[in-house]
Amino acid sequence: MENTSTITRWSAVYTKSKYEKKVSNQLAEKGFEVYLPLIRKRQKWSDRKKWVDYPLFKSYVFVKYTSEKSLSILRTHGVVKIIKFGNEIATIDQKSIDAIKLMLKGGYRPETTDYYIKGDIVEVVDGPLRGIHGEVARIDGNDRLIIRIDCIKYSVSVQTDKSLLKKR
Repeated sequence: MENTSTITRWSAVYTKSKYEKKVSNQLAEKGFEVYLPLIRKRQKWSDRKKWVDYPLFKSYVFVKYTSEKSLSILRTHGVVKIIKFGNEIATIDQKSIDAIKLMLKGGYRPETTDYYIKGDIVEVVDGPLRGIHGEVARIDGNDRLIIRIDCIKYSVSVQTDKSLLKKR
């Protein structure tokens, strides 16, 4: 059986706001394999326009390392934390990293979106339903929000855009 501290895996590192490139460079200098997916956007200022590379995932850098090297990562200026689920470091499948690389290399313009699963409790943050709390009922082209009225044992379902929701 392999020692878990010697297995090399991809993980997500959460950074201070706008520190993604700095953290990526510092970790690469320390010898880590780092991936920072960037998307190119045209930025407009009052006096000029310019193409600028922005992180696809704000405040996240992907790092491939063994768990025994965690302290070195945490001591990097701009790193806030290594993403964990409970006490376990969250790992990212190599296939997911490869898929992101392939999309970006192929000229696609991926956009990040909020991650909701069926059953998540959310609040509508904009539009005519603003302030209403409900449960995500379906995730597909017909996103549905359920509002439960427990005292009379009824629910109302409405189609809404995911961009109008936030988790509670």
